[in-house]
Amino acid sequence: MQSGISVSRELHDAFDDLVASRSQRGLLAGIKNEQLVPLESIDSTSADFFEDLAPLSNLLKEDEAAYIILRRYPDASDAYVAVTYVPDTANVRQKMLFASTRLTLVRELGSEKFRGTVFATRKDELSADGFKRQDKHDRQKAPLTEEEQTLESVRQAEAEASTGTTARSSHVKNSLAFPISNQALEALRELAQGTDNLVQLAIDVPNETIELAGTTSISPELLAGEISSDEPRFSFYRYDHDFEGERQSPIAFIYTCPSASKIKQRMLYASSRANVVEVAGTEAGLLIEKRLEASSPDEITAATLNEDFHPKKQEKVAFARPKRPVVAMEIGIRAWHGGEARTARAPRLAEVGPLFFRPRDAGTYRHFHMAEANTSGLAYRHS
Repeated sequence: MQSGISVSRELHDAFDDLVASRSQRGLLAGIKNEQLVPLESIDSTSADFFEDLAPLSNLLKEDEAAYIILRRYPDASDAYVAVTYVPDTANVRQKMLFASTRLTLVRELGSEKFRGTVFATRKDELSADGFKRQDKHDRQKAPLTEEEQTLESVRQAEAEASTGTTARSSHVKNSLAFPISNQALEALRELAQGTDNLVQLAIDVPNETIELAGTTSISPELLAGEISSDEPRFSFYRYDHDFEGERQSPIAFIYTCPSASKIKQRMLYASSRANVVEVAGTEAGLLIEKRLEASSPDEITAATLNEDFHPKKQEKVAFARPKRPVVAMEIGIRAWHGGEARTARAPRLAEVGPLFFRPRDAGTYRHFHMAEANTSGLAYRHS
């Protein structure tokens, strides 16, 4: 189950800064206002990964969940480890949200950049000794079966085929640049302005070619049902919609790879998707504005498309000073007239000021000004 929470623009920027900077070891992230947001950066004080783990203990809280992104393999394309920290004392809602969103964090930041994920419930699991214990446990695991080795090859192929350095992209192009049929290219060329807004491509595995799987016009709400749930697909979708009074038609590349797909299919699709996107741009003239990937077509909905193209903006709410309470009370007013103090009642504090007061033994009004205040009321002297 997924939570529907997405990575904010701020977290994308913070992660880009982490990738670009060698002075940072990692990044702390959390969930606020239904979005994944950056909380704090983790500085790097040593070239040794384990020495840089010391500040984590002070940054993490005993009863609050958090995500930690750590650069562990600095010279590798998949240099990062995504840690989900959910202490046992965290409330139930936090546990559910962080557990159901951890895959979203890795997917939206780029799964090809992460070598692995870690789930921890205690701070000591994320210390140098904790990581070393986990490393030792991993080394003692049983040797991989042939199928597991193949799956590992799929994972590596998916990482290498994703966006990265120019050198890696060129290598992918040269290694698995399957020819794309003329029919498929023609459908891609017509996508920008044509009647149909969905073009699907499939790999002909025996012939190792990329063929047109179909074209159609479909609404975002029905898009998932049009994509195969049994086999991988390369889908190019023109997202026709209105946003803030303006008609927009950006194009998204959607790579779906259902878990039920055959292993060889997964390897071929993962290794050739970068080349397909490149050919769509250079030979078909398409401008791909978003690249999405999902294990199931059901993950591609109208809501997710809208969130990807128009991420929510976090608005800063100005502090509203609370109004002072209105005092509604009666006070006593003493007035001196002819040397004698007399008391009257004033209905509300707001009405007290220069006023006219008529003593009991006088037939005319007198003008009084405030002279003193004490616990028995406000004293006024006449002018």
